[in-house]
Parts: sequence; structure tokens; C-alpha cells
Amino acid sequence: MRRGDLRKPLVVFTPKAPLRMKEVRSPIEDLTHGSFLEVLDDPSVADRGAVQRVIFCSGKVAWDAMAERDKRNAPVAVVRVEQLYPFPGEQMRQALRSYPNAHDVVWLQEEPDNMGPWRFVEARFWKVKEDGYHLRPVCRIGSGSPATGSKAIHDQELIDLMDDAFSGY
Repeated sequence: MRRGDLRKPLVVFTPKAPLRMKEVRSPIEDLTHGSFLEVLDDPSVADRGAVQRVIFCSGKVAWDAMAERDKRNAPVAVVRVEQLYPFPGEQMRQALRSYPNAHDVVWLQEEPDNMGPWRFVEARFWKVKEDGYHLRPVCRIGSGSPATGSKAIHDQELIDLMDDAFSGY
């Protein structure tokens, strides 16, 4: 068998909710032209100068953050990091620089602070502090388990995450 004949299956790990959300749909042109983007800037920001905080996140929590931002009418951009390795640091800095009045930078994740990508991201993105940005994580408290096992506690923790990510708004 030649190398070009090797077929590999596509395996997608995703929560079910985004599969049904109209917000995650792309026009067919996005699939037929262009290429994969490691970082997706917030498409709903009309006035980049009004943004005071930029929230970087990966995965389903981005949709929760966008909904919360809209509910609070907060001057916040939610930037989705679609690939963590190789780390897209330059693309993230480029997105950040496009918001001239944003100095507060948040890494938002659903996982506890001792799990998930925060430590990996921090080790590669901390230099934004040298540029005058305040970088901080927003995540669940450290735990020996990635989930509580209780829907009620999970929902309350999500509310707490959003309150922390949007504190002041």
C-alpha cells in the first residue's frame, strides 16, 4: 500500500450541545476555501476600541462566555483557541493587539485549575504581562476529579466561572 492510499478515520470529540447550535454553523465557503484557523477572533465585536477585557478559551465554554457577555452587555471579546499545540501564541497576541483598550486578559476553562490547559497556556503566554496586560485564569477549584458528578453543583460552578470571568460587569 502506498503512503497516499492510507486512509484514516476522522474522530471528533465534542459535547452534543454545539452540534445543534446555530452559532457554531459555518457557511459552506468556509469549508471549501481558506484553511484551518488556530485562533478565532470574536465575530460579534463591532467596536474594538470599546473592549476592555479579552477572554481566551477553548471548547464549549466559549459559547457559555459569549452568552454571558451578551446577557451582561459587557465590553468583552471572547477569542476561541482552536488548537493548543503547536501553541498559537503569535495568533493570540495578534488578536489581543487588535483591542487597543483591553488590558485585562483571562484564560477561561471549565476544568479545575490543576487540570485542563491553563498551566500549559500560562507557560507559553505569560510574556503578555511584559506588554502591560494583566493575565489571570478563571477555572474551577483544584480537584481530584474532572467533574463533580452532580448536575446542580456543575451548574452552580458554571455560574461562578461566569461571575469570575465577567467580574466588574
